[in-house]
Amino acid sequence: MNGRIFAGFYSLLSKEVLRFYRVAGQTIFSPLINAALYLLIFGVNLADKIDTMNGVNYLLFIIPGLMAMALLNNAFQNASSSIITSKFHGDFQDLRVVPLQPLQIVAAYGLAATLRGALVGVCVGIVGQLFHYSMYSTLIPIAAPGWLLLFMLMGGLTFGFLGLCIAIFSTSFDQVSAISTFVILPLIYLGGVFFSIESMHPFWQHLSYLNPLFYIINGVRYGVLGVSDLAPYVSIMLATVFILLAGSLAFWAVKKGSYTKF
Repeated sequence: MNGRIFAGFYSLLSKEVLRFYRVAGQTIFSPLINAALYLLIFGVNLADKIDTMNGVNYLLFIIPGLMAMALLNNAFQNASSSIITSKFHGDFQDLRVVPLQPLQIVAAYGLAATLRGALVGVCVGIVGQLFHYSMYSTLIPIAAPGWLLLFMLMGGLTFGFLGLCIAIFSTSFDQVSAISTFVILPLIYLGGVFFSIESMHPFWQHLSYLNPLFYIINGVRYGVLGVSDLAPYVSIMLATVFILLAGSLAFWAVKKGSYTKF
């Protein structure tokens, strides 16, 4: 019985991984072009005109920020696009009859989203290493690999769960696109990808503390550079609260949400 349950979970996870792997040009390599442009424009051309942040030069500062942005955005897109496309084709309702528990469905979509997000994030980090080497003839040492892996796992799962939840309750492509454009994207850009919270007006500083992405981005930055706006223990505690909240919402969405075709 346990073997059959695990087989169902593994099948759904494999399906989701193969789905983004088969269109790797769109799901993995396309985000790298955006990251490379950010690094070229801000990190290379404007680095000398921007003050150092947290004691590091600007190119070094934005590389982990871009890694976190790629991780979170792609994790969200993986879960949401998969479900909304399945609802459009009418095969998402098949999950109603397969022998899978809601927790297994949530875990399969969350892990697949995390895998894609982490893969893109690591590739962005490699591109950043190339830019850094071309300018300074040195590679960036990873200051705290354990913290980096932990925050990437938590960030990927959190945004995979959010993508799952939003897509289940959405009834069209436009609704998912609107959430991504008007909510997720501003939170990512205002979460400290391109600047330190120390450079912000006090009003925006206090507002940033309500942004869950701020803690994940700072955690990834600490893992790569060993410096961040907040101590990693503070970031990990608040990131844990957000991942539990996102996981609970995703579980509730799988149990109560809409599986019908639109």
